[in-house]
Amino acid sequence: MLSRVTGLSRHFTEDSLRDYLLRRSVRQDDGCLIIRGYGTRRGVHQKVAGRAWAHIAAYAVFVGGYDPDLEVDHLCPAKDCVEPTHLRQVSHAENCRSRAQGSACRNGHDREVDESTGRYRRTCRACNRDSQRRWRERQAAEVAQARSAYVPT
Repeated sequence: MLSRVTGLSRHFTEDSLRDYLLRRSVRQDDGCLIIRGYGTRRGVHQKVAGRAWAHIAAYAVFVGGYDPDLEVDHLCPAKDCVEPTHLRQVSHAENCRSRAQGSACRNGHDREVDESTGRYRRTCRACNRDSQRRWRERQAAEVAQARSAYVPT
């Protein structure tokens, strides 16, 4: 069954992978089992045991019945959590639907609701307008520079 996990080193057995994951994990007060992978950043998906994602390897070892056609989803907000009760397998569509969208964009503008889907718009209109204005200014500056450098023969 471990052979179905993409990127997992072949020298691991289920028992050795279970021990490896538990050695690299720390239990938090909120019940999450946080793993320390190859990366140094906290709060992002971690890779361990070759180049396998830690939450997928943990699901295959601790829960079992891993299906590579489905995605492993976290029920908790911690992306580096490998607690078996916080993991589930769902389709890609269900995984996308369960993601929370913020009511404001990364620049703080209020997001608008799209009438066709009932969800927030993917792009913020104010940010899009500002980025297009900056692009037009860059293009105008390039054209002006090219015109000033042009010498008719």
